[in-house]
Amino acid sequence: MTSSSATERKTIDLGTEHLIFEIEGPIAWLTFNRAEARNAMTWAMYDGMLEASHWVNDHPEIRAFILKGAGDKAFVSGTDINQFRSFSTPEDALGYEAKMNNYLGALSDVKCATIALIRGYAVGGGASISLTCDLRIWATDGQLGVPIARTLGNCLNITNYARLVDLAGPARAKEIIFTSRMISAEEAKSIGLANEVVEPDALEERGRELALTIAERAPLTLQVTKEAIRRILASRRPAEADDLVLTCYLSEDFKEGISAFFEKRKPEWKGR
Repeated sequence: MTSSSATERKTIDLGTEHLIFEIEGPIAWLTFNRAEARNAMTWAMYDGMLEASHWVNDHPEIRAFILKGAGDKAFVSGTDINQFRSFSTPEDALGYEAKMNNYLGALSDVKCATIALIRGYAVGGGASISLTCDLRIWATDGQLGVPIARTLGNCLNITNYARLVDLAGPARAKEIIFTSRMISAEEAKSIGLANEVVEPDALEERGRELALTIAERAPLTLQVTKEAIRRILASRRPAEADDLVLTCYLSEDFKEGISAFFEKRKPEWKGR
């Protein structure tokens, strides 16, 4: 289990070709396998990520869970925006965010260490997935952003805002959202969004090395540490923020953002 050499991987079917779930000794690997769409997440992919998270928790011999994107363009470029086109009611908006909390909550609740390998874009939902993981290793070409103020005019749910604030701090989190700019790997390392930065061709092997190192450590110590830190952070968060979600998702601006995205033009924001 502690050897640095790779062992044969066993594949587990998650019901979609856009996810590859593999077991390699004490490591579980989840690859977002939709490179032609920069690994944008569909509901089937989110469902598969949820299933993989539960599978890992049901198999205590797994000591590390690695998430990565297929290809060299993106970790995950966000949620497939086609899924927003039919939004019209409070139930649509709150149901979507409840789903996201369920998916990312399951990833957050994985008992073993979770590691995101970031190459290319980690944007929107991809940024949230990476921030939910315990550790993030970036390739030098990695970029992270939450450009919702430039693109769709929606918002994060309160838990995802909290994850960004936890890692980057309130002032930097505001700047990232306000400006919609992308964070480079070098900056990510300096502000705490990256634990390590490596060359792209070394990313997967470095992830494996780190996972195998963690696999040698006392699992209960790691589990208790994860839960202790989760409780500390959770105690600082408000219980609900549905009003904030509805302000954005039911706005004229959100409808305009969706239309502008598919029409490949710049949105005309009205502030209502």
